[in-house]
Amino acid sequence: MPLPRFIAVIDIGKTNAKVVLIDAHTKQQLAARSTPNTVRQDGPYPHADVERLWSFMLESLGALQTEHGVDGISITTHGATVALLAGFALALPVLDYEYAGPDETGAPYSAVRPDFAETLSPRLPNGLNIGAQLFWQSQKFPEAFATVTQILTYPQYWAWRLTGIMASEVTSLGCHSDLWAPGKADFSSLVTGQGWHDLFPEVRPAASVLGTLRADIAEATGLRAETPVTCGIHDSNASLLPHLGAHEEPFTILSTGTWAIAMTVGGDTTHLDPARDSLANVDAYGRPVPTARFMGGREFDMLAPGAVTPTSEDADAVIKGDVQALPSFMAGVGPFPGHVGCWTSDPDILSPGERTAAVSLYLALVTQTCLELCGLGKQIIIEGPLARNQLYAAALARLTGMPVVASGDATGTSLGASMLFGGAAGVASGTPVAPLQHVGFDGYAERWRQRLA
Repeated sequence: MPLPRFIAVIDIGKTNAKVVLIDAHTKQQLAARSTPNTVRQDGPYPHADVERLWSFMLESLGALQTEHGVDGISITTHGATVALLAGFALALPVLDYEYAGPDETGAPYSAVRPDFAETLSPRLPNGLNIGAQLFWQSQKFPEAFATVTQILTYPQYWAWRLTGIMASEVTSLGCHSDLWAPGKADFSSLVTGQGWHDLFPEVRPAASVLGTLRADIAEATGLRAETPVTCGIHDSNASLLPHLGAHEEPFTILSTGTWAIAMTVGGDTTHLDPARDSLANVDAYGRPVPTARFMGGREFDMLAPGAVTPTSEDADAVIKGDVQALPSFMAGVGPFPGHVGCWTSDPDILSPGERTAAVSLYLALVTQTCLELCGLGKQIIIEGPLARNQLYAAALARLTGMPVVASGDATGTSLGASMLFGGAAGVASGTPVAPLQHVGFDGYAERWRQRLA
């Protein structure tokens, strides 16, 4: 089968959902449609509005087919999410991983979950471990859970709805889920111990064609029934895909969005600290990748509402005034999970530019801490929204002393997902970042560290 050229990527992020059209020949984005990824508050717990997303997907696919033509569909989604099916319907709603419900059974779950050495997956709050979700749902809703016939990780849930074919896939299974043992490339002892193994379909490669469109979906969208659909991939791993084999290892990809996730390909997993939100993701080829992360995008939106592009004068005022944000403003995640976020001075007296500058420097300092946990590559490539934050990138280059490249792509996830069909590896255009030159910044960074000591 010839490689499809015009690939529609369904990209479900935690904050926004998109359908993006990628030209596989040029690796350029031709069109995009987006919608907020809202969480429903009705029912037994907060959950994904899957039917609204489904309508958005079908409408977007139809529009892209009319405007440009679609030769293939690929899928990428955020992690820590599964769909529990009873036959061909949901047995329970798709749980929002930020909901604290799974903490209700935290103690008995901790007693049965595998050691970090087996899964390279730390114990995380709320529903950030899929295993904790499943355990809580099985205890809280035993009758509904007893009807479950299949457990689908989130990209594969959407692939099933498009093709009617079920599969499991390692990048989502290996995303701090407690479900996967990277060392043996198989399900963990938790899955077998809880009797869940037979509920997971056969594991298929992310970079494979799962099937073609169901006839009714083809009719509803105007796409050809022969349109191929990939198995799908976890979004942070999609960001990795264009870079695998393209750089000297180790190198670091910083995938940003709601989360800022640092992944050092070719790095060492032996220095990970499960108490500080560092872990191993599993890449599209099944290899563990040392990773550390924090909710950088969420914190930026929280701390810098009405953000503007800061000037050099804004940065100068913040550094000279020693205005600092200290972690962490999202409880229980990131490299400082036990610290309560605060400011060293009143942020409300700052101008919008000064406040944005202070938050940008804060994110750079937390990112450097993440890199100390997952290992520092020979270069750092920033993907996603933070690649457009020049002060953040310049500060990170100064802090690490390593070459930093800001990706020219709006998001690396869509490009990476489009490459699941195969074709030549290639990296989107990027801009080398000059390190921040400010006589006071090194002292500013050292005082930030001392305040956390």
